[in-house]
Amino acid sequence: MKLLMPLPDTDFDTTEVAVPWRLLTDLGHSIVFATEHGGAAPSCDPRLLTGVIFGKLGAFPQPRAFYAQLTGAAEFGCPVSWLALEPADYDGMILPGGHAAGMRQYLGSAELHAKVAQFWSLGRPVAAICHGVLVLARATDPHTGKSVLADKQTTCLPKYMERGAYLATGWRLGRYYRTYPSYVEDEVKDSLNSPQQFRGGPRTTTRGTATDDQHAFVVQDGSYLSARWPGDAYLFARRFHEMLMSPR
Repeated sequence: MKLLMPLPDTDFDTTEVAVPWRLLTDLGHSIVFATEHGGAAPSCDPRLLTGVIFGKLGAFPQPRAFYAQLTGAAEFGCPVSWLALEPADYDGMILPGGHAAGMRQYLGSAELHAKVAQFWSLGRPVAAICHGVLVLARATDPHTGKSVLADKQTTCLPKYMERGAYLATGWRLGRYYRTYPSYVEDEVKDSLNSPQQFRGGPRTTTRGTATDDQHAFVVQDGSYLSARWPGDAYLFARRFHEMLMSPR
């Protein structure tokens, strides 16, 4: 199937892009990348390739290896422009996350929000992870004036993770882990009809892996799939494949 993955020009999360790309393309899907203006390869948050602080908190070795493969892929080197997207051309959409400042180009784009809302209205599978859930929280249903997520069960980056990373690194990196003044979890909850629709998942910072999903967590509500952070990326990709292949 033909899947769409919008990205900012820089600072997206290495794992949340490279793992779904590698797993889903290996399963036979094609992924089209979209940046604001298209034409030039985007780049991940460079700190995640070397370690955010004292060599820690970065992407794990396998996702880094997948990212190295991704940078050589033709589809990554020539993304389309999200300004000119035709949502109906795609069978599914993936909205990755990331927290560094460059993400605001993607998370805050009114034009992208409108395209995402159009795709959402088609009822086709949509998967969002971590900060990527903010794109949906900010995308408005033109019929209701509410977020497209208003009646959905969802997860996203939990507040304890975002706050913990900020408190651990703020003395050196400032607001690197605070993309916006509001926590992701708080903004996502505000977009829902009820905060009870939010699912925080197990309180752990142990990551799922290619062979072990016991610490990973995703939430599926109809054709919508959400996950919390890079530690969920493998399960997130596999579950999205199952959704894509299920009769609708």
